[in-house]
Amino acid sequence: MNKLSINAVALAMSLAFSAGAMAQSMSKDDYKAEKHRISTEYNTAKASCASFSGNARDICVAQAKGQEKIAKADLDASYKPTVKNHYEARVAKAEADYAVAKERCDDQAGTAKDVCMEEAKAAKTTAKADAKAQMKISDANATANDKSAEARSEARNKSVEARKDAAASTLDAQYGVAKEKCDTYAGSAKDYCLDQAKKNFGKP
Repeated sequence: MNKLSINAVALAMSLAFSAGAMAQSMSKDDYKAEKHRISTEYNTAKASCASFSGNARDICVAQAKGQEKIAKADLDASYKPTVKNHYEARVAKAEADYAVAKERCDDQAGTAKDVCMEEAKAAKTTAKADAKAQMKISDANATANDKSAEARSEARNKSVEARKDAAASTLDAQYGVAKEKCDTYAGSAKDYCLDQAKKNFGKP
């Protein structure tokens, strides 16, 4: 199976898993039924991976598992739309994307694989940092609602701090990728690459 075929299966799984998880309000029975449907869709999607072999099968299975986790997290966020549940949904997507990316990296070797892994980690770190920042900002805004001017000012400060933390985490992740790419060089060329990476990302 080629990459296009794998992507087509992934798209089909994504549409199937997400179709029923978008309701804004539902009864407990509807929630249970939807959760069962997601599990059923996962079993079907996983079974379809049998048509692949080798790493292509591993990628397919990772996609099936990831889509199930995302669908369940989105369902929880729809059933109980709390700040925490929305955060968990974002984290579920970051983890699912990372799991698939890791499997895709197995198609490579040596430094190329190492760089691929670092890029996958960086993407996950960035997504999770953004999710955490959004959760803190949402919490701060909720706390500030109908509060004093002082409370609103404190909420703004927390929001700024959350964005700074997210930016710092993203920068560190990107630095990790840049360092890994330097391994494609040797000797003085590698030393120069590392020095440039440090300068570009403000590292000592």
